[in-house]
Amino acid sequence: MRCFTVLGPSSSGKTTLIEALSQLDSKPVKSELSEFFSLTEFTYLDEPWCAFDIAGGADYLGFAGEALAASDAAILCVPPEPEAAVLCAPYLRLIEESGTPCVLFINRMDTTDNRVRDIVAALQSYANHTIILRQVPIHDGGEIVGTVDLISERAWEFQEGKPSNLIEIPDGVRAREEEARAELLEHLSDFDDHLLEELIEDKAPPRDEVYDVAAHVLRDNDDIPAFLGSAAAKNGITRLMKSLRHEAPSVEATAERLGREADAIGVFASFRKHMGKAVVLRALGSEIGAGANLGGAGIGNLSGIDGKHPVQSIPVGAVGVAVKSDHLDAGYTYTANGREALDDWCRGHPPSHACLVTPVHEKDDARLSSALARIAEIDPGLAVEQDEASGHAAVRLQGPMHLRRVQAQLEGDFGISVETAPVAASYRETITRTVQHQHRHRKQSGGAGQFADVHMTIAPRDRGTGFAFDEVVKGGAVPRNYIPAVESGAQDALVRGPLGFPVIDVAVTLTDGKAHSVDSSDFAFRAAGKACVKEALGEAGPVLLQPIDQVNIHVPSIFSGAIVTLVSSLKGQVLGFDPNPNAKGWDIFHAMLPDSSLDELSRALGGAAQGTAWFEASFDHYQELHGKEAERISAEAKEPA
Repeated sequence: MRCFTVLGPSSSGKTTLIEALSQLDSKPVKSELSEFFSLTEFTYLDEPWCAFDIAGGADYLGFAGEALAASDAAILCVPPEPEAAVLCAPYLRLIEESGTPCVLFINRMDTTDNRVRDIVAALQSYANHTIILRQVPIHDGGEIVGTVDLISERAWEFQEGKPSNLIEIPDGVRAREEEARAELLEHLSDFDDHLLEELIEDKAPPRDEVYDVAAHVLRDNDDIPAFLGSAAAKNGITRLMKSLRHEAPSVEATAERLGREADAIGVFASFRKHMGKAVVLRALGSEIGAGANLGGAGIGNLSGIDGKHPVQSIPVGAVGVAVKSDHLDAGYTYTANGREALDDWCRGHPPSHACLVTPVHEKDDARLSSALARIAEIDPGLAVEQDEASGHAAVRLQGPMHLRRVQAQLEGDFGISVETAPVAASYRETITRTVQHQHRHRKQSGGAGQFADVHMTIAPRDRGTGFAFDEVVKGGAVPRNYIPAVESGAQDALVRGPLGFPVIDVAVTLTDGKAHSVDSSDFAFRAAGKACVKEALGEAGPVLLQPIDQVNIHVPSIFSGAIVTLVSSLKGQVLGFDPNPNAKGWDIFHAMLPDSSLDELSRALGGAAQGTAWFEASFDHYQELHGKEAERISAEAKEPA
């Protein structure tokens, strides 16, 4: 069995294309494992095939990456408009990063009057591989009514819902066909010396030879051949399927492409009611039997892709579902003794949309953490952590739609209803002037008393240098064994400053004090140190600090100008941008942004770059914040919980 993944932007016709391919020669078996991932098994000319169908959208690129890693080839299904090329850019980038041989199918050609060469040129601006036409269109009255195959030099006339008719090449197409064929042969000759010699000697290369060269060029992932048609009308489908049959690599080549020893690879994982975890596996190196060791443990039951019919084994190259094998996950290759994670590219974009998740019912609090961890096992675009400030679970996702999907999973699979809230920025505060302060701690309530007197200087430090403590006490005014307690008390006071946030970048110096031979203790001096620093902070010009992140935005170059406006509107600083050295047509946009703006950036990027851009952020420094916004933030921090 050979497997391929169909990718493309939303509404490009991916599912319709798979249906058309799978119905050419057999009755397909389709399994919808989720609302965004399905498998279709079928035969074509007595050969078994399996197609992976992943919904369009940035939220699903992680699932697409895992499927690509297990695929022998990819089909990129694209709309017939040059303007849509940028929507295909994330998929082209992912395919090229994966190293998966790719065939491009320009869909819905019966509904457009755009020139094919313009569509290909627009796509080429985002592809490191050369996109080479394998067909040219036949026009009649502004409509595309057929194609000419550039290798066989046969013309085919489309018929709605039927196989195309073989016709003579129309006179009006002949010149364009000869020009495009010459370009194709010249390109293929770069990868075959014998073909190059024939072209230099003006010899017409045999058709079978050209097909063989085209096949090994695709298998070696040297170019991206482009085909034309309409999946809905079943036009051009047979030509596309024949190309896959003759040119797509074998499962052995796919295993070699992964560059590691692997008996199987995890394609997709999900939870099913009453069945538990189900993992789609593709056998790569050897047949996988039910109960066999995989990943260092025995696997559970095996079934076909529908999950209903048990099977005894998964043959090499075939796909099956392992049920109740919790140690298995998608995104890994497996041998009998262990597993190895796939490369980072297969996980999609780093999750950047953050929010707090809390259960609606308190009784679900303990179950929520476990449920989120289980979902993170099967969702490559989700990260789960704990928010330091609130202690609640914090999730990082691909965007608002992804969040709604996770909420639906929690409700449907685990029976947990949740509420969400933004993650608060990690504000801090510091001081702006030096203050000297004295505090005497005295308490007498029967029994041993408490006494400690401290004189301290509190001063600001350079940003990022943290807390420093020193003492210059003379004459033993404060016994040395109590000085560590004073330092601990000072640090206690910095946990929450007068503005309601942790205090950073201050220096505390113990200058003098007094002790009592009976009533002094570590506790008393710690209490005195805390009270002294706490009182001094209010006199030392406290100022609010907001966290500033360095943000790298990955964006198609045509949208870089819009990102300048967006960053400025979010009170950010534009640092510039560089062309991405590994992704043609993409920029890496550098900026400094307040951490509190990241949520809005995540939401706004969708509109500014039509859902193609994403970002990575890391803390850089703290910056003073003044005015009404600082007052509002401080007032909210002081409100009782």
